[in-house]
Amino acid sequence: MADEKNQAAEKSEKKPFLSENAIEVLVAIFLGVTALLTAWASWIGSLHGGNQATNYTKSNNLAAEGNSVYNSGFQDNITDELVWSTYNEYCYELDIANAKGETETAEILEEKIDNYIAENGSENLQNAFDEMDKNPGKYQSPFDVPGMVDNYYADANDLLDESQKLLEEGQKDNANGDAYNLVNVIYSVVLFLLGIVGVFKRLPNRTAVLFIGVVGLVLTTVYMLTIPMPTGFSLSSFFNH
Repeated sequence: MADEKNQAAEKSEKKPFLSENAIEVLVAIFLGVTALLTAWASWIGSLHGGNQATNYTKSNNLAAEGNSVYNSGFQDNITDELVWSTYNEYCYELDIANAKGETETAEILEEKIDNYIAENGSENLQNAFDEMDKNPGKYQSPFDVPGMVDNYYADANDLLDESQKLLEEGQKDNANGDAYNLVNVIYSVVLFLLGIVGVFKRLPNRTAVLFIGVVGLVLTTVYMLTIPMPTGFSLSSFFNH
């Protein structure tokens, strides 16, 4: 009786954690799950790649437009400085004409001065000139009015700021796309491990390889869930077309 009990105990101790049939079922299940997750990661990665390309293109277009607007603002700035310089020359000539008693010359210069800024200056210069009129003696030049010079480049700076934001979004999409590519690589390793489980003859070896593959699958899936989804992503949007 004692021998029979010892043999039964030895058999129970040697009983494997997973049977061969159980391992085959688990391998089939995890192969299917990994394949689905691989397809998902590939799809989301491609969406990130599409967003990256779109954001880079928009960023480049806005940067080109912003540089063009900046150059236009610079030209307006230079032109207004020339207009203001000419206006001062007319004022100086008017003072000389009045000092000499040259009435006709003074009248001609006064007509020029009255309309010169309005006819030749930009809207920005006219607004600054009006500010000078409201505050006599406060500013020596319209270019001393706070924010006047910045106004030449305000539109350009807005465009360039928007371009930079899109560039940064594109860089984030690029990084997220690379992360999903890494996920795909690891899933491929998991598929490989699950695929070679049946190669091993010993049950403990099969169990060990299966365990490693499942751990890799779980850890990789957890990591994938921490990666941001593409901007504006919504599953429902793909069924509304």
